[in-house]
Amino acid sequence: VSKLTAAIDADRLVLYCQEIAPIRQEPDAGCHFEVLVRMLDANGKVIPPGSFLPAAERYNMITSLDRWVVSHCFSWYSGHCMVTGMAGLDTIAINLSGASVTAAAFLQYIKNEMLHYEVPASVICFEITETAAIANIEVATKFIQELKQLGCRFSLDDFGSGLSSFAYLKNLPVDYIKID
Repeated sequence: VSKLTAAIDADRLVLYCQEIAPIRQEPDAGCHFEVLVRMLDANGKVIPPGSFLPAAERYNMITSLDRWVVSHCFSWYSGHCMVTGMAGLDTIAINLSGASVTAAAFLQYIKNEMLHYEVPASVICFEITETAAIANIEVATKFIQELKQLGCRFSLDDFGSGLSSFAYLKNLPVDYIKID
């Protein structure tokens, strides 16, 4: 916990992107990638997410981490895509924890950051896990609906790994599913 707190405070987190490639390329389809976060230790060594995300979730630090990711991702977009006119970027997928989706102030935080960095909502796809979505389905649905009204998209991650699976899918207004 102290190492994660220090990494957040010292800005020793790093964003990576992983391309999400279609099986069949569409002629007008733009680039689609998922943002991944890594932590750097005090010596600059990359710490994999499996070594710090469980602690962040267990000790209620995950929303702080999600805020960092959203802010830095939007800042990157503003600095790169808006300045250079990066053509062909269609979707930036950002993972959110269940704790963030259900935190009262997090929805407004996203809206504020989107306005501050002038990020078009249509470029953003938030990913939430099936388990996180159904843990508090009413709050998750409201969260999704409010951001979808702005133009954001949503992906249900790890679909099929939970006990609920298909029965809940029809009640969640998601655009994509990522099958586990």
